[in-house]
Amino acid sequence: MPPPAEPFEPKKRSFRNFVASVRYSIEGFFAAVQHEPSFREDLIFALLLVPLAIILPVNAVSTALMIFSLILILIVELLNSSIEWVIDYLRPEQHPLAKRIKDMASAAVFLSYINCLVVWSIMLWPSNAVWRRILG
Repeated sequence: MPPPAEPFEPKKRSFRNFVASVRYSIEGFFAAVQHEPSFREDLIFALLLVPLAIILPVNAVSTALMIFSLILILIVELLNSSIEWVIDYLRPEQHPLAKRIKDMASAAVFLSYINCLVVWSIMLWPSNAVWRRILG
């Protein structure tokens, strides 16, 4: 019979923990920039399109949606890269399930790109008022 479980105590949070969490997040971001070509490409894509989203004559909600769709690509790419690194670490040899996991994570990145395309297409559709503002 297993020993009785100790009572659960929530993790104590302090400002020092918060600062450490932010530092780890920044380190993770720069690790992705340094080691992941796909993330660098996605980051360049986002850095080029965010200023365009800001200067386009659309309302604030549209601008926010356009920027969020770009940030979503970066988030999903980070998750995809993390999954790939874990799979490579745990199972360096080829395995059909490892391939399936990596393919599914890659599909999530693909869907985030489709989401971005749909959002930007809707916001910039010719029948939308944005074209009258740009051309007129």
